[in-house]
Amino acid sequence: QVQLVESGGGLVQAGGSLRLSCAASGRTFSSLAMAWFRQAPGKEREFVAAISWTGGSMFYSDSVKGRFTISRDNAKNTVYLQMNSLKPEDTAVYYCNADKEFITIATSDFGSWGQGTRVTVSS
Repeated sequence: QVQLVESGGGLVQAGGSLRLSCAASGRTFSSLAMAWFRQAPGKEREFVAAISWTGGSMFYSDSVKGRFTISRDNAKNTVYLQMNSLKPEDTAVYYCNADKEFITIATSDFGSWGQGTRVTVSS
């Protein structure tokens, strides 16, 4: 099973940018679709963005489309989330996860989650 460690969160003003990273261990990373999720205080975890194992296909939630970009570097076993034009409503703990199926990854039933990385956007 792949192990995932998120990093790159922090405090940023509205309109600013952050880049999150998700480092994966295990030789199967390059064959897995990857996704980012987030959980805001008092809310359920929600899907943010996903990328296929080749990096050739991506899709996003409507709330981040046009502002966030997901990418991956299979040579580094890492997936990224570039977040631009951040809004206070983007404040959340961000998590990454992996699945064999790209199309359904947004609603996959993941067995475990990492610690996540906290993003706070001030107004």
